[in-house]
Amino acid sequence: MPGTLILGQGHLATIMETYGRDHVMDLLTRRLAEAFAGMSAAPGETPPRAGFVRCAQDSGVLEWMPHREAGNAVTIKTVAYSPANPASYGLPTILGAVCRFDDVTGRFLALCDGVLLTALRTGAASAVATRLLARPGSTVLGLVGAGAQAVTQVHAISRVLPLRQVLVTDVDRLRAADLARRVAFTGLDVRVAGIAAIEAAADVICTVTSVPVGAGPVLEGRRLKPYAHVNAVGSDLPGKTELPLDVLRAAAVFPDHLAQARHEGECQRLGADQIGPELAELCAAPELAEPYTGRLTVFDSTGFALEDHVALDVFLELAAACGVGSEVQIEHLPGDAVDPYAFSGNRMAAGVTGSRK
Repeated sequence: MPGTLILGQGHLATIMETYGRDHVMDLLTRRLAEAFAGMSAAPGETPPRAGFVRCAQDSGVLEWMPHREAGNAVTIKTVAYSPANPASYGLPTILGAVCRFDDVTGRFLALCDGVLLTALRTGAASAVATRLLARPGSTVLGLVGAGAQAVTQVHAISRVLPLRQVLVTDVDRLRAADLARRVAFTGLDVRVAGIAAIEAAADVICTVTSVPVGAGPVLEGRRLKPYAHVNAVGSDLPGKTELPLDVLRAAAVFPDHLAQARHEGECQRLGADQIGPELAELCAAPELAEPYTGRLTVFDSTGFALEDHVALDVFLELAAACGVGSEVQIEHLPGDAVDPYAFSGNRMAAGVTGSRK
């Protein structure tokens, strides 16, 4: 019986080199939009994520994010958020792994890195929302936060809008200045700017910060264009928000996953009557979004497990097409299904044991 397919760093690098960043991002954006649009017709089960608070001094968490496609597959991502990682350990803020199980038998089918997948699907989700809600022809993107997520936000949004310039700010000015190098492949003009300048000039703004709980907002909200679209990406804990409350109240706010956003997104500070339809509803009926492209809009992007499910589908498909991946027999599948000691080769019967050193 086939083992568990593992897609690690080297395999993902081969996929990205084979197909190119643009193709992978465009494919993932399209598949996400299709999945969102089909949610009402073929609903899956995506409960809000849950987890543990860890590294209390650093607002760290470790969470699990499940999605079930009945009769087919279950995807579960475990993800650790550790804001001190880049500076203290040279590690990404977001680390994780994505697992795929067969929904009928429960077999462990695949294991994939979650660092690249999370960054890609988060950018792609913003692209889906931006294409629906931003003013057509928008050319200036503002970024508050210049970490890893900023790279895929720039990339994804540049694929759906005719961007010419990116204005970026970060509490770490060196990191902000370095963004131009990391997104040079887009060919965009990237400049470091202050919050006021970003608000005054940007047609679209992405907030992708690690602001601690209770320390927001990261936008001032006083100079925003009346038709600006904001992708609020950084809120992922109760009490952690990036946008001023008066901006949220003035805007049309669209969550990715309503229950999750009301618990830990920007929507946690709004009443039910102040929240618009979920992104899935707009994808299913794009005409619902048209009246909002001329006014202030917010996409409350908390990131939910359907996005990871779709991203894993995309990478499994591309891995199969270019023949990469390692198959490992992780699960013990005994010859006798009701005898857990029925090891292959009858090693237990022969008295063969391992040693612990």
